[in-house]
Amino acid sequence: MTNYSEFLNFALDAAWQAGRVTLGHFQTGVSVRRKADNTPLTIADQQAEQKLRQLIEQYWPEHNIVGEEYGNTQNNSPYTWVCDPIDGTKTFMCGVPLYANLVALLYENEPIVGVINLPALNEMVYAVKGGGCFWNGRPAHVSDTRNLADAVVLRSELENQERYGRQEAWQKLVDASYVQRTWGDAYGYALVATGRADVMLDPIMALWDIAPLQVIMEEAGGRLTDWQGEATIHHEECIATNGHLHSEVLRLVK
Repeated sequence: MTNYSEFLNFALDAAWQAGRVTLGHFQTGVSVRRKADNTPLTIADQQAEQKLRQLIEQYWPEHNIVGEEYGNTQNNSPYTWVCDPIDGTKTFMCGVPLYANLVALLYENEPIVGVINLPALNEMVYAVKGGGCFWNGRPAHVSDTRNLADAVVLRSELENQERYGRQEAWQKLVDASYVQRTWGDAYGYALVATGRADVMLDPIMALWDIAPLQVIMEEAGGRLTDWQGEATIHHEECIATNGHLHSEVLRLVK
C-alpha cells in the first residue's frame, strides 16, 4: 500500500479547522443569500473554504484545488484537493447539526483520501485508500443487512427525485425497504459507512459533494456507484450501499 498517511493527517486537520469556522456561525441567525442557481450561501461557507484553501496553499502549494465557492486552482499537478466547505447549507441555515465539511484528495482524478467532518455532532468519518475507514478513530464498517426488506434507505432533498426523473425508482425502494428517511447529504453517506443505515442515494451531485465518498464507502466494505453501477465520482449521481444490497438496489432503480 502506498503511504498516504501524511495527506490523511493534513485532511483531518483541515476539515476540523473548517468545522471550527462554521461552528462560529452555527445557530446564530447568520444571514443567507441565494446564488444564481437558487442554492443558499452564508459567510460560513465562504470563510470555511477560505480556511481550507489557505491551508492547502500553505502546505501543498503545487497541488490543484477545486472548491464549491471559489472554483478551480489549476497547477497541472496529479494531485487535486476537492473541498465542500459546508455540505448541507440548507441544514446549516436551519440550525440543524447534520451538515458536514468535506475534504478529498484525488490522484490523477481518482480519490485516495476522503473526510466527512460533522462538526456540530463532533463526528468524523474518514478513509485513505488501502488503509481502512474510521469513525472518530475507531474502525468503521458497513452493516451486514442482506435483505432489502430489512434495510434503512436514505435520500436527500425531497424534490430532486421527481425533478431528475427518479421518483418511480425511489418509490420502488420505498416499497421494497423497511425504513426510509431524509437523513441526507453527506450525513447519509456517513451513516451507511458506519453501519447505521444501508442505502443512500442522490440523483444529482457536484464533484465536491461526492469526492470523499467513494474511498470512504469502499474502505468501509461497501460500494458507491452511479445509478448505472459504475464505480466513479465523476458522474453527477450517486448510490451507496453496504455492498450486499447493491445489485438489488440497482435492479430496482435502473
